[in-house]
Amino acid sequence: MHWQFGMASALETLCGQAYGARQYQKLGAYTYGAIISLLLVCLPISIMWMYIEKLLILLGQDPLISAEARKYSVWLIPALFPYSILQLITRYLLSQSLVLPMLWSSVVALVIHVPMCWSLVFRFGFGAAGAALAIGISYTLNVIFLGIYMYQSKACEKTRITSTRDVFTSIKEFFRFAIPSAVMICLEWWSYEIVVLLSGLLPNPQLETSVLSICTRVSNELGAGNPQAAKMALLAASTLGAVEVIIAITTLLCSRSVLGYAFGNDEELVDNVKDITLLLCFTMFSDTIQAILQGVARGTGWQHIGAYINLGSYYLAGIPMALILGFVLHLKGKGLWGGLITGSIMQCILLTLVTCSTNWEKQATKARERVFVGELIDEE
Repeated sequence: MHWQFGMASALETLCGQAYGARQYQKLGAYTYGAIISLLLVCLPISIMWMYIEKLLILLGQDPLISAEARKYSVWLIPALFPYSILQLITRYLLSQSLVLPMLWSSVVALVIHVPMCWSLVFRFGFGAAGAALAIGISYTLNVIFLGIYMYQSKACEKTRITSTRDVFTSIKEFFRFAIPSAVMICLEWWSYEIVVLLSGLLPNPQLETSVLSICTRVSNELGAGNPQAAKMALLAASTLGAVEVIIAITTLLCSRSVLGYAFGNDEELVDNVKDITLLLCFTMFSDTIQAILQGVARGTGWQHIGAYINLGSYYLAGIPMALILGFVLHLKGKGLWGGLITGSIMQCILLTLVTCSTNWEKQATKARERVFVGELIDEE
């Protein structure tokens, strides 16, 4: 699902800048074109998930864990399609600052999801398959709720499509941003998945594996030709992010002695979670910074630069360091996580340098040119 999430992030650039430039009907065209694109991309991903057990065993993972992973993945396939649509609808609404509908939709879906998931997992004995099925149903409900809002609400009236031709012509523009956006996000997220796979190669793999709206605001302001407001959005997000991460880190540190019991009753697991919590706090701090800066990257439309940064940070620095710390220096899970922190810190440094050197006036001009180029072509 990482790839779907990454591709959907292209709408943060396209819809955000179109809305800022008051080209409202383009939001609907971009969104429907993106839905068609992502539903097609779901097909090869679904096929890959069906054979995930053989792939994991080929990578040296425990056969029992691999079999359970396949079982979960197969039952998760129905969730992949509504998940993709939900990510796109979310960005469509966020670009218009329509947050309350998403809040209420999520609350209702959550209220339904919790008892439904418990029933499928425990009462009916479906286990992991029941959890996957519950996720798919919850995503579908969320899509239905938000879809009804899109079609019935007057707030979305000016952004609805008027021509299907615009939908298909927008697909090419969507892929131009979707591919580098997906690569940028997946390079980072996959590095964490790789470390989880590496933890499965350590002794006691069960234990080691167990342990282990800035985008919208920036794109809106650039599309409207307001570079100073875009910089102000970045400052506001940084301040809010700092407050949130301080609260989260303080909570984690105060509860680290009992945190492990949320994952199991094994004392060794609880002790490992307690030891690794400090590393997790460092990760949360760096992740907050990079999340804001990557939001700037998607808002301004330079996802390709973010992809190169993530490639270098995690695959040339983070993962090699994780291998050295985890296997050569025998730090096991702590070493693997320490490598990820190295990659995250390097990512933050590089993204900060790029952000500080950004010419906001030039980015605002480029954003407006990107939005209006379609109109010029139609007039010609």
